[in-house]
Amino acid sequence: MNAQNDIAGDAFSLKRRDPNGGTKPLAKWGFRNETDVLTDVLLCKPTYGRHLATSSLSKKYLRENPANMDVARKQHDELIKAYESFGVKVHLAPPQPDLPMQHYTRDSSVMTPWGPIITAMAQWWRRGENYAAIRHYETLGIPIYDMVTAGTFEGGDFNVIEDGVLLLGCGGARTQDEGADQVRGWVEKEGWEVRMAYFDEYYVHIDLMVVPIAHKLTAVCIECTEPGIIQWLKDKGHELIHVPFQDTMTLGCNFMSLGKDRVVAPKSSQTLIKQLKARGFEVAEVEMAELSKTGGGIHCMAQALRRVPA
Repeated sequence: MNAQNDIAGDAFSLKRRDPNGGTKPLAKWGFRNETDVLTDVLLCKPTYGRHLATSSLSKKYLRENPANMDVARKQHDELIKAYESFGVKVHLAPPQPDLPMQHYTRDSSVMTPWGPIITAMAQWWRRGENYAAIRHYETLGIPIYDMVTAGTFEGGDFNVIEDGVLLLGCGGARTQDEGADQVRGWVEKEGWEVRMAYFDEYYVHIDLMVVPIAHKLTAVCIECTEPGIIQWLKDKGHELIHVPFQDTMTLGCNFMSLGKDRVVAPKSSQTLIKQLKARGFEVAEVEMAELSKTGGGIHCMAQALRRVPA
């Protein structure tokens, strides 16, 4: 057991999920929701990043105006500085030459109160990211909750709306029914409520259009979110901040809540930023235009490792 395991009291393992439910939460890592105070985050520099045809959006940019990866790498450096300016500890996964999309750390795993779930990537050129994630979690001393083995499932479709409430996306292209159903079964046995969100594969992941901001406050692109999901959020008492469709298509609804009314958001998402500032939020505006051409935004590039109540 390494030093971090001694602190946390959680020995590394490849599967700590209790098949009957009632898995004990980790002592140090994990979180109850995605709006508590972020203390630790997992990022990966796009040292070997390339602009590939990963989605309709990235294909469009490839045709019209491919990403300048030198600029994109500088933008990621600024993203790291934004987290650090808020006192968040940034853990950097070692970038590997054969993993050009590894900077999207949200996709290859997703944190839960009981440990990270290792996902199952849909695109063949990204499947090695799952193995890299496992190795890095071992280095950090964070035990694995379980690994998706049925169909494909990506972390951008795991959306913790509030304590014990999960919005699980399924667009068919990146997350399939089989993978989503497997994850759903696990967390429901832990006592969580799960709502499935089905959408056209054009939108890639649910965190393109729905992302929590603070307790009972959620950003939503109303034009591309199922009306039933919007009503479900309202019924739970959530106030919704609408992010326009055009902003959403440039990853404007893909940001990171840091807790305590602090947010890291893409500079281009001015509609959202103005509404947040009007509510008294402190917003770090980060230029992400070149890096996001590769297919994802700020939320896609960050895996929350630990959050604590304010």
